[in-house]
This record gives sequence, structure tokens and C-alpha cells, in this order.
Amino acid sequence: MGKKKLRKTQTSQGEGNNVSRNIIKNSRREYMKNKFARLCNQIDAFKSGKNVMVTVPNPNTTETNKPFIRVNAKNIWVINNPYMMKQNTAESV
Repeated sequence: MGKKKLRKTQTSQGEGNNVSRNIIKNSRREYMKNKFARLCNQIDAFKSGKNVMVTVPNPNTTETNKPFIRVNAKNIWVINNPYMMKQNTAESV
């Protein structure tokens, strides 16, 4: 391998983000405020079989430092599987 050239200034470590951090944070805040869009996305992800976490009020009221907890959606939402095979009833012919 050849010897690398020396530089007087600092070598670039690569490209940074091309979108301002303020714009990214603002768009996330707007998305999190829109409860309906977020819920629709969570339901779509749940139907496609992804691991979805849902924020619910804490049932244990003595834990005042944790008013909300994150729970897996499998424990809250019911999986409705429309593609289950029917069981044939035994009919005497």
C-alpha cells in the first residue's frame, strides 16, 4: 500500500446531514401532535406483524412518577385473522 499524503488541515470525516436539525425536530413534533395519523400508522404496522408499542395510562396509581407506560400492542389489541381456514362440520351424506 502506498503512503497517504499529509495535509495541513483536518481531513473530512464524511458528509453531514443536509437537513437542519430544527426542521427535523419540528416535523416530529407536528407528527406526534397529530394523534389520528399516528394511530393509523400504528394500526397498519400492527396488521403487518411488526412489534408496536402503545402508550397507556398507568393502572398503578401509586407510581406518581410514571403517569404513562409503554405496553406491547399484542397485550391490548386483538389480532383479527380473517384468513383462518374454516373447519368443516361433519355432515352425513
